[in-house]
Amino acid sequence: MHHGLLSFVLGSDGSGAELLKVDAGGSLMPASEETVRERRHFIQMAGQEVFKFAVKIMADASIQALEKCGIAPEDVDLFIPHQANTRIIESAARRLGIPEEKVFVNVHKYGNTSAASIPIAIDEAVREGRLKKGDVMVAVGFGAGLTWAASVIKWGINP
Repeated sequence: MHHGLLSFVLGSDGSGAELLKVDAGGSLMPASEETVRERRHFIQMAGQEVFKFAVKIMADASIQALEKCGIAPEDVDLFIPHQANTRIIESAARRLGIPEEKVFVNVHKYGNTSAASIPIAIDEAVREGRLKKGDVMVAVGFGAGLTWAASVIKWGINP
């Protein structure tokens, strides 16, 4: 098996747009004194619904990506999810059947770093020796809109 990207899954479901969003700042509602005063540039989230969505989609997308390249969840060396919160991470890993020792978590150090959470986690995993050349890694995330992505990577770089 070669190194690098083995498979990926991308998806979106606009019907959930109201669950996780930022109202202002884009072309639909450009920044103005009023939008700033009304605090419309901050993330708005329906917590319970986003939690359920995130747990389900992170597990489902990971399974889809693994199936595309013929790898079973038990053959994953490291699971690197979006670092939204520990409850989502633990629940998604449990649903996927990945044991705790194969799950990378650093949200307790930095909080939710948004789109940077997976690259930060990958860098730390390599530096800590938890991600080594030849390891199979699954990276998965979700976001506003609602959107999601998962990838299976056979790591080919040593520090």
